[in-house]
Amino acid sequence: MEDAIEQAKKTIPAEIHMISGCRDEQTSADVSNVNSFQLPDPAGRAGGALTSALLNVTYKDEEDTGKDLSFQETLLRVRDQLKGKGFSQIPQLSSSRPMDISKKFDIVPDNMHGTRRAVMIGINYVGDNPGELRGCHHDVLNMKKYIMDVHGFQEENITVLMDDGEHIPPTRENILGAYRKIVAESESGDVVFCHYSGHGGKLRDDNGDEEDGFDETLVPRDYQTAGQIRDDALYDTLVA
Repeated sequence: MEDAIEQAKKTIPAEIHMISGCRDEQTSADVSNVNSFQLPDPAGRAGGALTSALLNVTYKDEEDTGKDLSFQETLLRVRDQLKGKGFSQIPQLSSSRPMDISKKFDIVPDNMHGTRRAVMIGINYVGDNPGELRGCHHDVLNMKKYIMDVHGFQEENITVLMDDGEHIPPTRENILGAYRKIVAESESGDVVFCHYSGHGGKLRDDNGDEEDGFDETLVPRDYQTAGQIRDDALYDTLVA
């Protein structure tokens, strides 16, 4: 086990925690009205179920001056909230190495004092039929407000990609370019926060590294011409 952990540290120098909206075989849902999650000044009526539930839990944790929630407690409360509202999806927590899930949940760990950077992507696939979503732009705006108000992220260090005609278009190349840029700019002690709201998918594994035979994907706005973004490309660009 120790050898495996040391190898993981060499392969992935940064400690990465990821919360995803559901299991691989599930779909993460939209919410027609995020007001039911009692978010402060929600950016819009629609939103993603995971983002809305996570923000509800983390805002309440921030307001409570008592015991901070752990990673485990945060995940379980998000799951309970979704289940209570009739959603079947089960959010997952992953890490680049073994982690103590009883430690305090925080986007900015106490020992990180460098620059706080973020890449935030929201794709509604405007005009697609079928496939158009309603809440992904709102997810980005709600989460952006949270990381700025609660965790001290600055506007100039946040890159937003949305298919709203105002922000950087979330094309395949722009998404990978934003990830390449945040990796190039970041150094030890910095915090990197990446948020994605949009369609995910699966493609037949093309290099034999998946036990189930499929690569998980992000679906950029121009997926019909540029293709989806495989997990291999995300690993090579953002992680390795």
